[in-house]
Amino acid sequence: MTQTPLASAPAPAPAPTPAAPVTTRARTALRALAIVACLPYIALKAAWVSGSHLGIPDGSSLLDHRTTMIVANSGSVLMDGAVVVIALLLTQAWGRRVPAWLLVLPMWVATGLLLPIMAGYPLQLLVQALGGEITSSAESTRPFLDQWVFGVVYTGFIIQGLALGTLFTLYAKDRWGHLWRGALRDLPASPTAPALRACAVAASLTALIPGTMHLLWATGSTAGLNAALIAESNSGSHVVDAVDVLFTAAAVAGVLLLAFRRNSALPLRIPLALAWGGSGAVGCWGGWMGLAALSSVEDLAHRPTPAVVLTYAVQMLVGTLVLALGAYFLAERAAGTRPPSGLRA
Repeated sequence: MTQTPLASAPAPAPAPTPAAPVTTRARTALRALAIVACLPYIALKAAWVSGSHLGIPDGSSLLDHRTTMIVANSGSVLMDGAVVVIALLLTQAWGRRVPAWLLVLPMWVATGLLLPIMAGYPLQLLVQALGGEITSSAESTRPFLDQWVFGVVYTGFIIQGLALGTLFTLYAKDRWGHLWRGALRDLPASPTAPALRACAVAASLTALIPGTMHLLWATGSTAGLNAALIAESNSGSHVVDAVDVLFTAAAVAGVLLLAFRRNSALPLRIPLALAWGGSGAVGCWGGWMGLAALSSVEDLAHRPTPAVVLTYAVQMLVGTLVLALGAYFLAERAAGTRPPSGLRA
């Protein structure tokens, strides 16, 4: 088929105005805050890799497999070290010259891993303050980590998320802000709209699988769980599953709003933000939890059930699909009057 231009399309999105200097006093402070917030986590992980048991009680399962612990903690140190690199990139002039994908993909992963913690940990503390139980009976007989470790690590993650998220928002506004100006009703007609709608519906229907499973687990059901997860089920785990449902709904809402624009006065940045944060949390957290589940295959009690594996695998699929749809939407919008080069309708 030949490439079809947009019929009667409005003028392309206006070109970005010259941005102010990337590094300002406020951005420098946010960069320092993001980097400092990484240090406790990196120091703790480095100590464990070097053989320290700081924060690890006797009998913890973390001490069962020394090699696995070294590999896992070394990897997580590198991941948190990437936060430092991203913080520098977002606040230096050379960061404006980095290819979009080289920044967007790591930032999407960081968003996806940090958002559920930023939402879930404070809610768990609130539930605990109201009398809920966030420590499982299994952990009381064989503790995993000292409780102070969670406070230090998760507080650091929340600070990282707030600082890094603010820096990325400012950076994205400077570099790509012209792409999400206006409301949904201001979007031009697109020959690829039917395909976008079909894919958005497919992603939404697929999201019913993890959304339903997490909703069941959030309400106390043990369907599809293994013995270890059933033993660990409590108010704290229910909060985590409820947060998963929330982000799944956000991803679905964002992509459906972009696909079925109607005549809405809703600012374009809202569905884009929903799709970005929701897809990241669903896809990246699904991948992280799926990897953790599969690493327990040798332990019969912790061996993941088909329902758990399916849930996390479909989460990754949904998150990736919504990300791809959002990327195509923005690429087509940036192209103005025609779809991106090489794509045909």
